[in-house]
Amino acid sequence: MRYPTRPRRQPRVARAFSLIEIMIVLAIMLVLAGIVGFAVFGQRDKADIQATRVQLESFESAMRAFRLDYRRYPTEEEGIAVLWSKETLDPEADTSVWSGYVETPVARDLWGSEWGYSTESDEFAIDDEDTAAGPTFDIWSHGPDKEDGTEDDIHLRTGSSDEDEFGGDLLSPDGP
Repeated sequence: MRYPTRPRRQPRVARAFSLIEIMIVLAIMLVLAGIVGFAVFGQRDKADIQATRVQLESFESAMRAFRLDYRRYPTEEEGIAVLWSKETLDPEADTSVWSGYVETPVARDLWGSEWGYSTESDEFAIDDEDTAAGPTFDIWSHGPDKEDGTEDDIHLRTGSSDEDEFGGDLLSPDGP
């Protein structure tokens, strides 16, 4: 007696993605990565500018402490390095009064340029009694382009130019 046989099933062939489908998915992923990357790097630029402003404010506090100890701001020869290094202090100055005004040396800004420093900045007036109506120094970063005197310079008091690289007003409360 012969038993009925079951029909044999044909094995299923797994269907793979075609090359065109893979290329479309990759293209979509690249477009999304570009959009996200552009947004992230734009925020990073703003964060670097804000961090530079915070560093400048820290220098301002250290300069005021230096002035309390020495009754003057550092000379241009001493520069801001005198805030963290006694070696740059004027040889005629009393070294026993010096106390590290900045804990960690910050010789360069976030873009790798040395800080700009000038005494008796043109931006600040001095009254008749030769006491500063405002700071008699200016400290600045050369900004992302690393060139002095350009629109992206970030000054202690002025913030930067009237407009940032994103077209916003830096001096307004809505600035970065």
